[in-house]
Amino acid sequence: MSYTIFITIEVIVSILLVLVVLMQASKGGGLAGSFGGANIGTVFGVRRTSDFLSKTTTVLATLFILLALFINLTVLPRGDEKESVIQQQNAVPPPATQLPSQPAPTQNQPK
Repeated sequence: MSYTIFITIEVIVSILLVLVVLMQASKGGGLAGSFGGANIGTVFGVRRTSDFLSKTTTVLATLFILLALFINLTVLPRGDEKESVIQQQNAVPPPATQLPSQPAPTQNQPK
């Protein structure tokens, strides 16, 4: 149950991180102008918008990494340590291949 909750939070954080990165203005204006985000500069001011998006990116990236580590180290369902499919294939020796039996060629030597 908690595994599903944490994975859902991780997906939401990753989507928000992608959106915030895309909203940042680059040399080409970024995707902010394409999605109507160009008006966001009028709400906070141009400089404050840049600072806000930069800080939000840092917070979301840090949260993403910490949440991924937390899920992997504590929440990930462990169960019994089972061998992977590759390890199972290596454990079983391959069946011996039999070559088709062909009679040995006879050599007729003149006497």
